[in-house]
Amino acid sequence: MISGSRANILLEKPLVSRGPQFDPTPFIGTLLTVDVGSTFVLCLITSMTLPRSSLETGRIDPRIVEVELVGELTRHEDGRAKAFRRGVSVYPRLGDEVHEAAREAMKMAYHFGGSDAVEIGTIHQDSTVPAVIKVEEMLGKHFAVVGSTGSGKSCTVALLLRQVLSKHPNGRIILLDPHNEYGTCFGDAVELVRLGDLSIPYWFLNFEEIVETVIGDAKKYADEVDILRDIIPSAKRHFNANRRQAAMVKNEKVSRRGERFSVDVPTPYRMSDVARMVDVHMGKLDAQKDLGPYKRLKARIESISQDPRFAFMFGSLTVQDNLSDVIKRIFRVPVAGKPITVVQLMGLPSEIVNVLVSVLARLAFDVAMSSEGKIPLTFACEEAHRYVPLDTNAGFEPTKRALSRIAKEGRKYGASLGVISQRPGDIDPTILSQCSTLFTMRLTNERDQNIVRSALSDASASLLDFLPSLGTRETIVFGEGVSLPSRIRLAELPAHAVPHGKSARFVDAWSQDISDNGLIDQIVSRWRTSEDESGVPPATAESDQLMRRATDQPQTDQQNGQTNGGAPRPTLRKQPADPSLGRPRFG
Repeated sequence: MISGSRANILLEKPLVSRGPQFDPTPFIGTLLTVDVGSTFVLCLITSMTLPRSSLETGRIDPRIVEVELVGELTRHEDGRAKAFRRGVSVYPRLGDEVHEAAREAMKMAYHFGGSDAVEIGTIHQDSTVPAVIKVEEMLGKHFAVVGSTGSGKSCTVALLLRQVLSKHPNGRIILLDPHNEYGTCFGDAVELVRLGDLSIPYWFLNFEEIVETVIGDAKKYADEVDILRDIIPSAKRHFNANRRQAAMVKNEKVSRRGERFSVDVPTPYRMSDVARMVDVHMGKLDAQKDLGPYKRLKARIESISQDPRFAFMFGSLTVQDNLSDVIKRIFRVPVAGKPITVVQLMGLPSEIVNVLVSVLARLAFDVAMSSEGKIPLTFACEEAHRYVPLDTNAGFEPTKRALSRIAKEGRKYGASLGVISQRPGDIDPTILSQCSTLFTMRLTNERDQNIVRSALSDASASLLDFLPSLGTRETIVFGEGVSLPSRIRLAELPAHAVPHGKSARFVDAWSQDISDNGLIDQIVSRWRTSEDESGVPPATAESDQLMRRATDQPQTDQQNGQTNGGAPRPTLRKQPADPSLGRPRFG
């Protein structure tokens, strides 16, 4: 039987090979060749059956082998194989002889040279044939690495990026690290952005992001959202006017060309000005019953501005127009020997991580697009199922939109996406289908296997049947980044480059009893300074008092959303009015 992409082969005798040291009994994954005259057709064994079995010693019974037609080797005039190409131009005929592929044929099919190629291991069929990835195809058309926990997914990511950067030291890769495990994987080539030196000022955020940060549920607090939408442009104009006035005093020139102060333009403003303008609006209201949304908004601004966990966003006493400095550092302009930026996210409040990822993804796309392709970059997103979930009600919509924009349009401008996840079944399939190169580690969950299978258009998708049985450091690679779908044994990372997550060690911890030594007191203190189970930052004593004043109700009424006017205006923490520019906090 021969069809458009498959064929059945009857093996009545041992295979004949054109090369030395071959195995006459093939196995699943073995590459076969069929000489059709003008080309050699390459066939990949996907299943084998034995119609009848004999007990005679030394006898080889007929076998039926199902194969997929994966490509062909062109020929020189003297008949020798010349080069590999995908697709089949001349199909095998009934009765054609089948041979096991010689080593030279496999090298042509799996291995190719040039500056665009990096080796990541060896192919499963022959450990002497290197497994090679096409960098331009992998990065330019997006890639994904998926696999169950413990399958070696993090090591695969570290290996891929290390090999790419070893040949392209002036590359630009941004890697989101939610578990702080990649910091030591790249030696001196990494720009490590830790929580302590991270600085993303709140005015970088677009309106949806600032609403998520300051207000939270936009539908529940629609009145507060409308107030903020009206006030932020005024705060931006006020800050810009003060900056121009200060420049005039110093005889400095400030360009006014193209100034825009909409809610989404990243123009500096002071949160204290926003709070002051809330006061101004409240003073113009006649009915006390209309003050509730204003008081809640002001109390929330005060609370979040004083929360130490948000210090990287709201903690600066002066507003600095340091957008250029942030872009230069995170997106490595110039590279200066550090082509990869690892952004460590562990320790950030859960409700702010989505906002931060949204900001970084949006900046990545805008930088690539505005540079007209002069600053191509790769945005690698670990734990991608958190940010582009299948559930439309989960995640943060601006984050989904920012990552989807890179996936759908980034190729045109030089922004590529790396999707990394142990739960591909929970990822939006539209995002996964945009990844033209797919590294699949061991996957035991049937739902995860099905979502990966649905993202593949290649004829050799039957290789996914091997996913549950893959070993550690084994992967099956599909797509544009490889010549053929390949089962690959990945190279081993040096000890210093292996990702190390901070996981608890049960056996070590249980080997001896421990004394208290204030440990429980530290745990209780940490609870009281971290987010609660709902993900809402805990209110400080001052902010809790402000909130009760804003609603003029006891705590039980506040939880029910009941408000009443007439509360005295809380006093905001004053911030210096110095508009001068200064050194960024992370510098």
